[in-house]
Amino acid sequence: MSDYDYDLIIVGSGPSGRSAAIQAGKLKRRVLVIDRKDRFGGVSVHTGTIPSKTLRETVLNLSGWRERSFYGRSYRVKDQIRAEDLKARLHMTLDHEVDVLEHQFNRNHVETLNGLASFVGPHEIEVATDAGEKTRLTAAKFLIATGTKTYRPDYVPFNGKTVVDGDDFLEMAEIPRSLVVIGAGVIGVEYATMFSALDVRVTLIEPRETFLDFIDSRLIHDFTHQIRENGVDLRLGSAVEKIEDAGEHVEVTLENGRHVRAEMLLFAAGRMGATSALNLDAVGLETDHRNRIKVDRKSYQTSVPHIYATGDVIGHPSLASTSLQQGRVAACHALDTPTLPESPWYPYGIYSVPEISTCGMSEEELQERGIPYEVGMARFRETSRGHIMGLEHGMLKMLFSLKTRRVLGVQIVGEGATELIHIAQAVLNLKGTVDYFVQNTFNYPTLAEAYKIAGLDAFNRMPIPDEFKVRKKPSEPAKKEAKKA
Repeated sequence: MSDYDYDLIIVGSGPSGRSAAIQAGKLKRRVLVIDRKDRFGGVSVHTGTIPSKTLRETVLNLSGWRERSFYGRSYRVKDQIRAEDLKARLHMTLDHEVDVLEHQFNRNHVETLNGLASFVGPHEIEVATDAGEKTRLTAAKFLIATGTKTYRPDYVPFNGKTVVDGDDFLEMAEIPRSLVVIGAGVIGVEYATMFSALDVRVTLIEPRETFLDFIDSRLIHDFTHQIRENGVDLRLGSAVEKIEDAGEHVEVTLENGRHVRAEMLLFAAGRMGATSALNLDAVGLETDHRNRIKVDRKSYQTSVPHIYATGDVIGHPSLASTSLQQGRVAACHALDTPTLPESPWYPYGIYSVPEISTCGMSEEELQERGIPYEVGMARFRETSRGHIMGLEHGMLKMLFSLKTRRVLGVQIVGEGATELIHIAQAVLNLKGTVDYFVQNTFNYPTLAEAYKIAGLDAFNRMPIPDEFKVRKKPSEPAKKEAKKA
């Protein structure tokens, strides 16, 4: 590797690029991170994960959403909530994230460079800065962690103010009174439900008859009921025919003949891999129809052995959490360092209002595989903590194998779902059974107690293990007959 400028060059500083760089730094290798933006952190820090989750927390706090079951729907912590109120906390959080990231790079001797990177040869990359300068660098190994960018079709008249994508949305000058969101994917659902909590009139349009299909259908049914009750007008099976920017409002015409009018439109129907500027032809790499790169899912090696790719640019699951793991594993593999493999079960979190989080298989998956199972259910309103918090909704569902009694999947919708799911993740990865939830004590009162309730719900309907079956003692006449025999 000494023939090259660096042992590893990483393009992109999002979650996977960040963790790969820090891992390489800890291995005392020469590592460089290149990012086209002047501030590191990637989409996750600046327009994606951290901003949207910070915005959600700000909305729930200022709107008094969590206290409305006690004090009424008109209750608010701040009467007039403005866009500046939302942005204030956002900018403070982002500044902190960037500061922590830069400190981690410095502490682990990770070099950085701002500019647009493109390959010029198998082991050579060119970086063009905003000042017009170009620098060529070489490396033994490369990691592509460029993430994704918003999908912007021609039929949508984006203007950055009233017709926006997920990136523009965070820069709104004022909170609209009405909002149309096109695309009921994770991003669309999160923003639609957040702004509904601000009492904005929200219409969520999805061309397909269903949404979030990777989530258990029972959970989606419960979630759909809640968001509609909270004021989201959910239009499923409604393909968009035309979007018109009418100045003071946006007019959306649907193929079924209906019209939707709102002050602002958020287009959130998909993202594309940010690979177009990399000149991948120079190294013989190809991408799919969404500009994503195919990799070996154990090592994150591409079809070109010395080039790796991680994070959203490789597609599903496109989570910041899994990207962090992918970056570490890829860096270790690239630098010939043995490491622990990723665990098979990871949690999926959707930071909507209410939250959704799952781990393991859904009921539909179990049915497709023909696995005999039992279901355990718990409602948050059944827990004392739920009453204390004023929770009227929320559900935890667990799936258990009838053959092995092992946990096969857990789905949660409601307050704290993305935190609670980690109990399920631990039990799943340790191959735990329904007995764990029956045997163990959970803090009282907590929402985690729902695991105990759901566990007992399933346990009481599952076959009793032989060691716990009650053996009836034979009666005296029976004993006498046995002796005669």
